[in-house]
Amino acid sequence: MNTVSGREEFADWVSPHLTAMARLAARLAPDADRDDVVQDALVRAWLKRHQFDERRGTPSAWLLAITADQAGKARSRAGRRLAAVPDEPACGGDEDGLDLRRALDRLTGRQRLAVDCVYFVGLTVVETAAVMRCAEGTVKSTLADARAKLRVLLEVAG
Repeated sequence: MNTVSGREEFADWVSPHLTAMARLAARLAPDADRDDVVQDALVRAWLKRHQFDERRGTPSAWLLAITADQAGKARSRAGRRLAAVPDEPACGGDEDGLDLRRALDRLTGRQRLAVDCVYFVGLTVVETAAVMRCAEGTVKSTLADARAKLRVLLEVAG
């Protein structure tokens, strides 16, 4: 088991993964401040650093799993705040053509996480399985289901 003990060592250890953490935070919690989500994830990682076990996965997958958890919490908090504010009318202009964001929002939470990890953050299926805490086959089937659903949602009537 490899643990990270000192602050400088921890900073050096997480540094290569900050961009992916920020990208995942922005994808999973678009209504939250991306940097706040990453900061919360780093605090959580620091507090749990003794639990990291390189035999069970890469530092990237471990940190991204924590980031995904923190993004979920931030999304939940943002949802409660947004529920108190009445909806504003949508601006026109995006109705013509494909609306990928709206289609992604219609995926299940698990499908969205898999899509975000693989296609927007650039993780492998193995790394995504570690983030999602599931088997690689589950990631593959979740991605297949998500692609099928997106295909239907994004079809253009011609």
